[in-house]
Amino acid sequence: MLLKLLIALRTDYPIRGTYPYHASDPRPGTGGVGRCEPRNFAAEGNILRDMQLWPAPSPDRPVSAELTIPGSKSLTNRALVLAALADGDSTIDNPLNSRDSRLMIDGLRELGAGIGTRESSGADTTASVRISPLERTDGGHRTVQCGLAGTVMRFLAPVAAIAGGSTHFVGDAQAERRPMAGLLRALEALGLTLAPGGAAGLPYTLHSAGVIRGGRITVDARASSQFVSALLLSAPRFSDGLDLHVEQTPPALPHIEMTVAMLRQQGAEVTAEPRRWQVSPGAVSALDLVIEPDLSNATPFMAGVMLTGGSITITGIGTESLQPTAEVMDLFGALGAHVTARPASLTVAGTGEVHSVEVDLGALGELVPTVAALCAFADGVSTLRGIAHLRGHETDRLAALAEELRNVGATVTELDDGLQIIPGSGVGPVRPWASYADHRMATAGAIVGLRVPGLQVENIATTSKTFPGFAEQWLAVFG
Repeated sequence: MLLKLLIALRTDYPIRGTYPYHASDPRPGTGGVGRCEPRNFAAEGNILRDMQLWPAPSPDRPVSAELTIPGSKSLTNRALVLAALADGDSTIDNPLNSRDSRLMIDGLRELGAGIGTRESSGADTTASVRISPLERTDGGHRTVQCGLAGTVMRFLAPVAAIAGGSTHFVGDAQAERRPMAGLLRALEALGLTLAPGGAAGLPYTLHSAGVIRGGRITVDARASSQFVSALLLSAPRFSDGLDLHVEQTPPALPHIEMTVAMLRQQGAEVTAEPRRWQVSPGAVSALDLVIEPDLSNATPFMAGVMLTGGSITITGIGTESLQPTAEVMDLFGALGAHVTARPASLTVAGTGEVHSVEVDLGALGELVPTVAALCAFADGVSTLRGIAHLRGHETDRLAALAEELRNVGATVTELDDGLQIIPGSGVGPVRPWASYADHRMATAGAIVGLRVPGLQVENIATTSKTFPGFAEQWLAVFG
């Protein structure tokens, strides 16, 4: 029987105030930091005992399911920023309610935006966020807590400059190792003052009189496409707009294309050329937007049915998406899935077999943990390239994936810009799968567990960063 699943979106945002860390949020500084060296689990046994170990399911049957995924984090946080900079009150329906989006809401409130929620009538209660634009303060001091959210620490820096005054940016211990230098140098080139001068990451304080002139600027965005998106989102509010150049094509280019598309939807004039984006000064129209499901968060379930056999349909997202559905479905096709894309749904069917691949995933970096997990069970040697920037994500994902896949029998070589993965013999795990407080590492562990009976995943709750209720949904489909 077809299993139908729907994730209910929580609607408990307070109108004002600051969120504490939720019990389901990853604790700051836990689970590994920065570049992940091979871990001494004998010495860290007390950490693993203190954190709940989640037994990943290993079904012995094909799976058939229809699934609705929570709203896209990338779309939600871009929409929230645009709404805070718009020329009137905005409404966003079906926003993601996760740690990253809560932190974005809190940060925008600190900067002067008014944000509240309302509930829709009907059988399924869905949150709608109502945003009143921020007002320039020209003074005062506030603190923005970024947690481990790249969109918050990067997107809100130019917004803070528009708001004026002094803004102190802080985050989790691991966040201090996430790259920021390219964006911070760009902000200094635009005339803003940072303390300490020459800061390369969190924590830092930004001082602004509330006016950014803009104009031509060259940005080093090799470490993150979010440096470009951060500046583009705020650029309509710059006095002279923005003429942004990069010397090398940034990773995750589809996310910049998403930013450009959303700006144009709200009336901004944006010209995009290879390695150059121009934004004219002008108003951003108020949003009335429904957030579509998160494609990145759907891919672990797509990968899962490739290993178990069966099929899964993701509803609410399809060929008309702002997300790179065509590229993702082509990738799954290359891995051996049968894929069907419709205007409002995506279906992936698998036979239990996975093809090896040699592929550049620079544009789809968020999918690397999912793809690497699949490649550990492929029919040959796989090489994933173009992903050196993943060393600067929530953790060093290349080193982390190499370490954890070796634990389940794969032979993994770290390359300068990727991984080479040789499937193993399917031996059982030596120890639990470590998540490194990284949501994508946790979901990769769940995928691997489908083929490795007895695998336990450490700190599965870290998935709440972008996917509240992931563990429950996974068990409902594969348990």
